[in-house]
Amino acid sequence: MTILVTGATLADGSSTDILVRDGVIAELGRITQRADRVIDASGLIALPGLVDLHTHLREPGSEQSETVLSGSRAAAIGGFTAVFAMANTSPVADTAGVVEQVMSLGDAAGYVTVRPIGAVTVGLEGKQLSEIGAMAHSRAKVRVFSDDGQCVSDALLMRRALEYVSTFGGVIAQHAQEPRLTEGAQMNEGTLSGELGLAGWPAVAEEAIIARDVLLAQHVGARLHICHLSTAGAVDVVRWAKARGIDVTAEVTPHHLLLTEQLVSGYDSRFKVNPPLRRDEDVQAVRAGLADGTIDIVATDHAPHPVEAKEGEWEAAANGMVGLESALSVVHAAVVDSGQLDWNDVARVFSRTPAAIGRLAGYEHGIAVGSPASFTLYDPAASRVFDTTMLRGKGINSPYLSTTLPGRVIATVHRGVATVLDGELIAAETVAAETVAAAAAGAHRG
Repeated sequence: MTILVTGATLADGSSTDILVRDGVIAELGRITQRADRVIDASGLIALPGLVDLHTHLREPGSEQSETVLSGSRAAAIGGFTAVFAMANTSPVADTAGVVEQVMSLGDAAGYVTVRPIGAVTVGLEGKQLSEIGAMAHSRAKVRVFSDDGQCVSDALLMRRALEYVSTFGGVIAQHAQEPRLTEGAQMNEGTLSGELGLAGWPAVAEEAIIARDVLLAQHVGARLHICHLSTAGAVDVVRWAKARGIDVTAEVTPHHLLLTEQLVSGYDSRFKVNPPLRRDEDVQAVRAGLADGTIDIVATDHAPHPVEAKEGEWEAAANGMVGLESALSVVHAAVVDSGQLDWNDVARVFSRTPAAIGRLAGYEHGIAVGSPASFTLYDPAASRVFDTTMLRGKGINSPYLSTTLPGRVIATVHRGVATVLDGELIAAETVAAETVAAAAAGAHRG
């Protein structure tokens, strides 16, 4: 199977054709060779396939919210070619059997590479370490471990986890939330929470855990990753830790780059999320932190819920937002249009660096001859009013409904197979057949 992309603009601004053969980028430059499929990319930016280090696919156990297949479709339509699936499933992904199941479901779906994240503690209960070694040495070769949704609040347990994963190059991804400081919390703590009569989630609850954990990581010589960083103070702590040479990385979500706590004033539960939407000062600080490299990556924290879980009174509604389908456009609006990031930066924070943190091979060189053909064609000049027809997962709990967003993913190519073309998903059976053909061709070529 060959694909020829003509007239694409790379992230550095140069123009090129891209020839894909047997799942690999075979040529760049002016190409006249015929191909099985030709994609006109005039006016489109070619980005290396997006990698999301923080996705909730809900399967096994909560298939009414999302499945690996439906989440993979949402990822592909958003320009992603790889996602890391969080461990808060039912059963929890705390054994080799569960992480291998999640990986197999992703392989069968075919739209994106799915890599499971293993739980740090058994059942996410924060009492004893999970089967970290078994997951690391399983077929899934898990390298990222997280109790996301829950904080590993026990300092001794966190130390032991960091020590354990350091023996094989793994990383602990911490949900930084001091539980005692956030009991009953409903939104960001501040003047607005007082006016609305909602219990506050103080910034210090995030910052205190990050401060503790960077010191633990330094003490044992381990890698630490901070999930969904959201406050100005947290940016300062991570910046301080990096200046000391501590091996810490951090992510920010698209919604924390764009949205503020003011949206809570209408009690619309689409805007209820953990960590909560923060002050405008925090939004500006995390944008600056992403721009200067203090924050390493953007990750969606895609968190689908059934309609009934998000409807009703604010205090009873579930936390979380879907984000895979809108992520690239939101980053475009928040930090590209402002001039804080260029498209090379987007390729770094949305592809190369998250892949490196997760130890996912094939993304080191981006769009380059010999690299796996996983890339996204994006129209930066497009504009769209975001609505539910643009969502391909099961969740419709997007905070951007009825919002005008810039840009549109036109095509997604995953390992040499087009999963999205002309902005629409390719049928599952076609993706599966072409994936098998590409794999067979690659094996024969190798």
